[in-house]
Amino acid sequence: MGRTGLFDLERHFAFYGAYHSNPINIVIHMIFVWPIFFTSLVFLYFTPALYTPSFQIGLFPSGLLVLNFGFLLALIYGLFYVAFDKKAGSLAALLCFLCWVGASLLASRLGYSLAWKVTGFCIFIIRFVFWT
Repeated sequence: MGRTGLFDLERHFAFYGAYHSNPINIVIHMIFVWPIFFTSLVFLYFTPALYTPSFQIGLFPSGLLVLNFGFLLALIYGLFYVAFDKKAGSLAALLCFLCWVGASLLASRLGYSLAWKVTGFCIFIIRFVFWT
């Protein structure tokens, strides 16, 4: 007896395959996944540090690149992409790292209150323009 509903994996995989082979859906994913990931990293910049190294990272002042949940998310996504495909995944992992650095720089300059307002407004505009 097969599983039905939520646990019917064959049906879920068939839906996922059909949904992600639609050309319009592919373009939407290519355009919007990275900005959504970036804004998530901006939000996560303000989470507490998971680890505080005793050394300064490269050219950046101390406390700018914080190893927090934003870094953890970027690391997990980067490893996830590399696990799927070494060549393309390495590029995606690099993009994840650059998004983390860029989001950290932007969030540190904007500050907590303004970062939430700017990224929330951007998400609202994207949602209003493209999903109405």
